[in-house]
Amino acid sequence: MPDLLDIVGQDAVLAQLQRVAAGGRRPHACLFAGPEGVGRRTTAIELARWLLCERPASRPNGRRLGELPAEFPLAQGCGACASCATVEAGTHPDLHVVRKELAKYHDDAAVRDRKMQALGIDVIRQFLIEPAHRASGGGRGKVFVVLEAELMSGDAQSALLKTLEEPPPDVTIVLVCVRPDDLLPTTRSRCQIVRFAPLPAAFIVERLTGDGVAEAEARFWAALTGGSLGRSRRLAAADLYGFKRELVNLLAGPPAGVSAKLAPMLFRAMEARAKALVAETKGLAGTVASRRASELLLALVGSVYRDGLRAACGAGGEVVHADQQPAVGRIADRFGPDGLAEILTHLSRYEQLIWRNVNAKLLWDNVAVTCASAAALPV
Repeated sequence: MPDLLDIVGQDAVLAQLQRVAAGGRRPHACLFAGPEGVGRRTTAIELARWLLCERPASRPNGRRLGELPAEFPLAQGCGACASCATVEAGTHPDLHVVRKELAKYHDDAAVRDRKMQALGIDVIRQFLIEPAHRASGGGRGKVFVVLEAELMSGDAQSALLKTLEEPPPDVTIVLVCVRPDDLLPTTRSRCQIVRFAPLPAAFIVERLTGDGVAEAEARFWAALTGGSLGRSRRLAAADLYGFKRELVNLLAGPPAGVSAKLAPMLFRAMEARAKALVAETKGLAGTVASRRASELLLALVGSVYRDGLRAACGAGGEVVHADQQPAVGRIADRFGPDGLAEILTHLSRYEQLIWRNVNAKLLWDNVAVTCASAAALPV
């Protein structure tokens, strides 16, 4: 069974939480903010395990957390009691993981039948606010972990404000999000913000190669995801590396080939990835899956031209496509710094259009024109 102190790469976060624990204060509302796949959810669950543990333990810090003195007492769950076991199994009655997909289990049939793209007020009321005010089953309070908290609607956040500000005794609410600025200022101001950093690339490469991923591919995913082990693992498992290599080689080839082949290639990849996302994620709407797939593909395309811009400007630093540097060099030579900057500007605009109901084929046609000539057509 993992433990709060087993979390790797987030020592500053652990030190912050341990200072709270040493003060004898139970945190009432926290906002775990940072990139996807760096341990936010795991830390929230392990924090819950400690808070709900029947026999919480403590040991001297020693050399575990460099920010704290050696004698500092580190709190952790015992790992042996019934409460720790049920947290590990995901069946603890006082640990509530709240996500938008809970709409499918709402008491109201009208809510169950909706395609949920946001975390709405109906879900927040039934699965957080109401149970927060009921007695705990184990006598050690309750913990609510809200995943993708930035998807909460304005109404949902407004309804939650009083519970965040004045929660019932022994209730802890942890909001997990990528971008805290996507939440209302009134929501943020009622939470203690805990910021998670990207994980070191070397750590991600080590974990991926341990999973059986080739080192060159592991380095690519670590760089592309910006230090997210969770995303790196999911993308490596999706078997997209061969597609990425084909994509880079096409972009580095003759402009006529880019114009003719890129849009159909990206459209097919979008459909395949969206289908996989729907299969992987229970209740995910097909339109949302297509948009998420499009975001990934545009990120892939953009990363090629950002590497090209680095090469064209002679900038140092780590590149994403280190395994295909000759191809990136050809792109840099073809467009130069100004052309590459123009392409990246257009791609950024296309990213914004993904969520605005733009026809997918038209979008990818525009991407192909931009990548072939650094020009853009009106979408």
